[in-house]
Amino acid sequence: MLPTTIAGSLPKPAWLAEPEKLWAAWRLTGDELRQAQRDATLVVLHEQEAAGIDIVSNGEQFRQHFVHGFLTGMEGVDFNKRKRIGIRDNRYEADCPTVVGPVRRRAPVHAEEVAFTRANTHQRLKFTIPGPMTIVDTLADAHYGDRAAMAMDFALAINAEARELEALGVDVIQLDEPAFNVYLDEVAEWGIDALHRAIDGLQCKTAVHICYGYGIEENLTWKKTLGDAWRQYERTFPLLAESRIDQVSLECAGSRVPLPVLELLRGKDIMVGVIDVATEHVETPEEVANNIRAAMQYVAPANIIPCTNCGMVPLSREIARGKLEALGAGAALVRAEL
Repeated sequence: MLPTTIAGSLPKPAWLAEPEKLWAAWRLTGDELRQAQRDATLVVLHEQEAAGIDIVSNGEQFRQHFVHGFLTGMEGVDFNKRKRIGIRDNRYEADCPTVVGPVRRRAPVHAEEVAFTRANTHQRLKFTIPGPMTIVDTLADAHYGDRAAMAMDFALAINAEARELEALGVDVIQLDEPAFNVYLDEVAEWGIDALHRAIDGLQCKTAVHICYGYGIEENLTWKKTLGDAWRQYERTFPLLAESRIDQVSLECAGSRVPLPVLELLRGKDIMVGVIDVATEHVETPEEVANNIRAAMQYVAPANIIPCTNCGMVPLSREIARGKLEALGAGAALVRAEL
């Protein structure tokens, strides 16, 4: 009961990439880089297991960015043709590769790292892949001219990848869709359909992660515009409750999300964000336990998966490790009460 997990990334060691920075460049190349990525994976697996995390991941140690790491295996995406564009409805700008033709997966993207991760932990294993809408929103388009059509092609590529990763022993395939909190009309129009295409035929658990973004300045500034109650989830959760997705991740700790929105996901397992990744404050186990207890007013304990709000790559390794330990210990407190 109350199995713990993380939403996404963990900080990379300083010998692998520049710490506390999104889009940080690798410090190594070639075989040395691949070995360093494997070494970093062993480190983060050990830290999760030592902290009592039940469903572990490799913390995205093999990718520079959660979206672009997947796109490296795509035909039709030109990384040499980058364009600075506004993403997440122009919340911030990024130098993004350009779609220059039909997108197709030309070869397995993450199979090697998943096989390595699976071989080095006995815990349940989660793997995260960017969702179709978020991929579309993190690219310059010089081919489709239609976000929905492009998303559906990416969904097919995600599905092919996910089926292979499931066969390698992944227990949970999570699709990261922070764009679901931005483009609310498109979620209803084609976002859920794209998710369904991406998970078609999978037998493992499937999840969608929807947050308000990393704890970076642009996101913190945006959150200040959302008022005293962040109600985006009220639009998306009823749609997800009717979907074929097994688990839904949401941001709770340190947020202004009204907890009654949890009731809109009745019937789903809910990854409740009980760790705030937008602050350097390291929660105490009791603070985490209180966040879990608050969620239990609206969700049965059997359906709660205590989790982080989002990825932790912008944080220091020391702070992230402390938050992992608080997550494991806080869940243990509530588990003992139950």
